[in-house]
Amino acid sequence: MTFGYISKHKQTILYGVALAVLLFLLKWLEWRFIIVDHTIELYAGCIAVIFTGLGVWLALKLSKPKTTVITVEKELRVNDSTFVLNEAALDETGISKRELDVLLLMAEGLSNQEIAERLFVSLNTIKTHSSNVFAKLDVERRTQAVEKAKRLSIIP
Repeated sequence: MTFGYISKHKQTILYGVALAVLLFLLKWLEWRFIIVDHTIELYAGCIAVIFTGLGVWLALKLSKPKTTVITVEKELRVNDSTFVLNEAALDETGISKRELDVLLLMAEGLSNQEIAERLFVSLNTIKTHSSNVFAKLDVERRTQAVEKAKRLSIIP
């Protein structure tokens, strides 16, 4: 059956194969002339694609944040039941009872708003007490105030 089909349409098949070969030959020649005529453009395009890929890779590599792990060893007190208030340091700094209460709550890590709620006073009062504590301990931040008060044995 296949042989009969081929013999019946022999002329059409030969014509189709001849056109396919001719088309292939023309496309091959067209590509050859395009490459010869536009060699510089093709090289420039290849280089542009390579450098674009390199730029994207480098940007991704540089934009990743570098994390550094720092280990800090610090001695911690486990049981502070033996804390003794240093009255001399407390008198020397001039910290009042209420400022001491604010300092103790700062050491617990409470915010100004939480301290105000705990002591039943306004937020501005806590800010005033905090700034007085900072001035009397000669520090600029809460963490510095807590650390210095612990060194002076004003708070546990």
